[in-house]
Amino acid sequence: MAFMEKPPAGKVLLDDTVPLTAQIEASQSLHSHTEYIIRVQRGVSAENSWQISTLSLPLPPKKLIGNMEREFIAERQKGLQAYLDVITTHHILSNCELVKKFLDPNSYSVNYTEIALQHVSMFFRSEPKWEVVEPLKDIGWRIRKKYFLMKIKNQPKERLMLSWADLGPDKYLSDKDLQYAVKLLSSCSHPYIYKITFATANESSALVIRPFSEKGTLKDLIYKAKPKDPFLKKYCNPKKIQGLELQQIKTYGRQILEVLKYLHEKGFPYGHLHSANVMLDGDTCKLLDLENSLLGLPSFYRSYFSQFRKINTLEGVDVHCFGHLLYEMTYGRPPDTIPVDNFPPAPSVFVVSVLESILTCEAMKNGMPTVSRLLQMPLFSDVLLTNSEKPQFKIPTKLKEALKTSKECIEKRLTEEQKLIHQHRRLTRAQSHHGSEEEKKKRKILARKKSKRSAYESGEEHSAKYSNSNNSAGSGASSPLTSPSSPTPPSTAGASSIPPAPPPPPLPPAAPPPPSTEVPTQPSPQPDVSASRGALLSSIQNFQKGTLKKTQTCDYSAPRIS
Repeated sequence: MAFMEKPPAGKVLLDDTVPLTAQIEASQSLHSHTEYIIRVQRGVSAENSWQISTLSLPLPPKKLIGNMEREFIAERQKGLQAYLDVITTHHILSNCELVKKFLDPNSYSVNYTEIALQHVSMFFRSEPKWEVVEPLKDIGWRIRKKYFLMKIKNQPKERLMLSWADLGPDKYLSDKDLQYAVKLLSSCSHPYIYKITFATANESSALVIRPFSEKGTLKDLIYKAKPKDPFLKKYCNPKKIQGLELQQIKTYGRQILEVLKYLHEKGFPYGHLHSANVMLDGDTCKLLDLENSLLGLPSFYRSYFSQFRKINTLEGVDVHCFGHLLYEMTYGRPPDTIPVDNFPPAPSVFVVSVLESILTCEAMKNGMPTVSRLLQMPLFSDVLLTNSEKPQFKIPTKLKEALKTSKECIEKRLTEEQKLIHQHRRLTRAQSHHGSEEEKKKRKILARKKSKRSAYESGEEHSAKYSNSNNSAGSGASSPLTSPSSPTPPSTAGASSIPPAPPPPPLPPAAPPPPSTEVPTQPSPQPDVSASRGALLSSIQNFQKGTLKKTQTCDYSAPRIS
């Protein structure tokens, strides 16, 4: 079975590339110091958040006198928040193990170097010809991947590099298919793929051995760094920023595109291209870490391309990552933000045209170009490749189907994550717009207009009801008004208590119609009746009991005694 619905026990479900954000919620005074309470959130889901405290950071500077004053604490909290924002938004610092352990101590509490040593020691029991020279501490950016310098006992001068890694959240191959695919990597031969000496995997991790290069990677060349130095020291704050020469950019770019095209045609998922995964062998670039996609490890640039829904395939991911790499080769540093709409001066306009087709806002909306399209662009189309080595990488049909299913599952998880990010961005934008001062003023003006309109409409409705009640009351009093001698009732209650007059007697049988001279006399009383109705209703409504004159009543009902 190529895809397992339930993740295996050894699979790490936590994606270390999902950004952590930190917000200082409050502060409290404890004895002689102030403690800041921080809310940390992973990704866009507010449910996936937690609180930490006991913050101890060197910035901003402390104050010896008056450090418990409310104003100073509030000012210091703003400075600490700005400091945290810089760390959590910096691409390299945010993935540092120390930062992760501080912000999420529960998820990163174990010692991964010790775990790696345990697995490597177990491996050496079955393969005694290998020997560890020294651990290469923190030379990579991954927290759950460790490196060791190796040698073969009968070849002590030759140096090799061993890498050990946990299985990641995108591991969808079965254990059997995974072990077979990882072992197959050592048989892969391509002029632009770095040779793998040995590779093996079990239900929870994998181990790969390849030759160690003293020259280092393409990133080491760009940053003038030593390969054995820690990742942060090499790349976080370079002393000198300088891009490569135009011919190097053209040659290296063409070689990398050729190997990406080859892997795409083979149906082998990659998705892990960046300058530290490109080894230099003379003037030739060779791709590293083909095993990452098999092990389900998340990409170095995942926090970037997960923001754009058009980058939803591994082929599109490779092209997007190639845009980052080309920018780094050109300018000697990664882009400050993605997308990039204004590019600094480049060695050639052709370089900028390739970057514009990948990293601009328009490119993010329309989707990534294909690798074949990039190879046809003027920057790479005239590059001559001198290496004549014939590629060899045979993948059995059954494994190809398993890789295809795994690739679809990886892309599905990416699409779902992009959907959540898109929904969160829309909600945040709406809340920000709704809470802006300009929007508040607009809502106040609209509320006033609405209240005035509703008051006007309610007044009109009240007058309309009043007019209708007048008409209905007038029509109810029409029958008593047929007699002009009817008295005016003293009050409304009295009027309601008086029974209505009996209906007039029926008319005699119809007689022949009168002459036409008498017809106009029939409708003439109608206007008088309407006027008298209005007068009657007005007298009823305006009646005041206090205006009545007092009267004396003589009661003659009692019996008289003479």
